[in-house]
Amino acid sequence: MATEVVAPAKINLTLHVTGQRADGYHLLDSLVVFAELGDRMRFDPGERMSLRVTGRFAEGVPGDARNLAWRAAELAGVTLRIGLEKILPHGAGIGGGSSDAAAVLRSFGGADHAARLGADVPVCLSDAPQRMRGIGDVLDRVPGVPALPLVLVNPAVHVPTPAVFQILTQKTNEGMGALPSWTSPAAFLSWLGDQSNDLEGPAITTAPAIGDALQALGGTPGCRLARMSGSGATCFGIYGSEDAARAAVAEIATAHPGWWVQATHSIGSATA
Repeated sequence: MATEVVAPAKINLTLHVTGQRADGYHLLDSLVVFAELGDRMRFDPGERMSLRVTGRFAEGVPGDARNLAWRAAELAGVTLRIGLEKILPHGAGIGGGSSDAAAVLRSFGGADHAARLGADVPVCLSDAPQRMRGIGDVLDRVPGVPALPLVLVNPAVHVPTPAVFQILTQKTNEGMGALPSWTSPAAFLSWLGDQSNDLEGPAITTAPAIGDALQALGGTPGCRLARMSGSGATCFGIYGSEDAARAAVAEIATAHPGWWVQATHSIGSATA
């Protein structure tokens, strides 16, 4: 029987670079949430592996064993006909390929192999808010994170992650410290505003359009916070209401018709 799932966008609400190992890997401290918006995937049993990629962002996505979803199926020990509708831009700092791979592992097993597919795959195995440390291998669930109305904006540029890290001059920054117990969304947003994405400045140097996207988000009514996710180029705005988020999408999309602009919600911590 066919299985249909959504591979949600991964949003780094914070991203602190706290060090660099001798082997070159960077150490991070990041609060990660997932959006309701994501790639759509369909899995059908097959006699041999196949992968069909469709959607707005299908171009450039491999439809063979180079694709992480294909490799995840091999690690899970299943032979599938995979249909992948690319809703999310790839190479955009929101974990598209990693989330696709994790969706396969969640559906068919093989989660123990997640790290073999990339540093972001383990965190994508769950859609719960998580604190990601180390090189992405130290994960802790974070209670008290509210669901948030979001607008995601990608200004149609691609930023290679290695280039961003290469520009970063300060690689021993402070982490988030002990996380407080947030009593309300307002308290959470107040805390979040004091955090940062240490890669934002280097990414803007590489692709100034990221700065334009942040300015566009920050200039819309109701935007509480605008920040870049991951190593870019996708940026997010947090809004006080769904109506404000939808209005922001209309305003930004009209002013920048070539950008990818979407309203969504983040998935909050479970209350039970």
